[in-house]
Amino acid sequence: MAEIVGFVGMSHSPFATLLPPEEVSAPGGRFLRDADRVRRAVERLAPDAIVVVGPDHFHANFYDVMPPFVLGVEQAVGFGDFGSTAGPLPIASQLAWSAYDGLAAAGFDISLSYSLTVDHGVVQGYEMITGGIDLPMVPLVVNTAAPPLPSLQRCFTLGHALGQALRSSPDAGRVLIAASGGLSHWLPSNDPRDPAVTGDRRDALIHGRADAQAFAAAREPRVRAMGGNPTAPVNADWDQWFLERLTDNEPAAIADLGHEKLEEYAGTGGHEVRCWLIGQVAAGRPLAWSSYEPVPEWITGMGIGTTFTVD
Repeated sequence: MAEIVGFVGMSHSPFATLLPPEEVSAPGGRFLRDADRVRRAVERLAPDAIVVVGPDHFHANFYDVMPPFVLGVEQAVGFGDFGSTAGPLPIASQLAWSAYDGLAAAGFDISLSYSLTVDHGVVQGYEMITGGIDLPMVPLVVNTAAPPLPSLQRCFTLGHALGQALRSSPDAGRVLIAASGGLSHWLPSNDPRDPAVTGDRRDALIHGRADAQAFAAAREPRVRAMGGNPTAPVNADWDQWFLERLTDNEPAAIADLGHEKLEEYAGTGGHEVRCWLIGQVAAGRPLAWSSYEPVPEWITGMGIGTTFTVD
């Protein structure tokens, strides 16, 4: 039987690598300092594998086929966007199949990938938490960018099923669960039904799989242009409320918000907290430690939470 040794939730942002702070007092400095403290704590936990729950930002999944959940079971490749690692990543295949079988038995028709591409939404947090790309991983990609999204309640239920599946795995190893995404941030619409999404951009959201590198090259300048703005919207009050709910072991309160309220409070990018919801519910423990820094220059509220203490 596998043992779940803890959970880490961590925000990600392209600007953590594009606009790195020169000192702790600069925007993002506290986040990166505390992320390194988490890395050292995880090193002491000595997990044998890590389950990483994170989103894709139109580097692997497009509207030709847009699954709500995709589990990698054999091979994974980092896309290499925004300074994240490009190339092969180690997969804990036996654990991944245990997760898949358990989720299927619980009624989840999870999309399956023998060769999964993951972008910074999975890789950045994985690297920060583990200090590299050596720890075998099980990647679970959640659709948080491309409406319609899986409901918060469905993610909550999946978290329970994932935890049970991991604990029932015949693999006797120590498993860390990590989630990457959020917290509050506001992004342009990616919905082809939106009248504002037209022309080449709409076509690329649907057909970008044919040349994902070209799609990324065209999109990256638009992303870069969003950074560095000290007045970019971040809802720090809501971000703190979110962390407090997980600290008080009240994830159901987050699920009860529903899609519209979550978007009202946390923005279109805030839907990434679905990943945290899945991971914390799977671990079944409240946060024991958290850190938060609103970083409008990175367009995001940068939060970290762990179910274990961090020195």
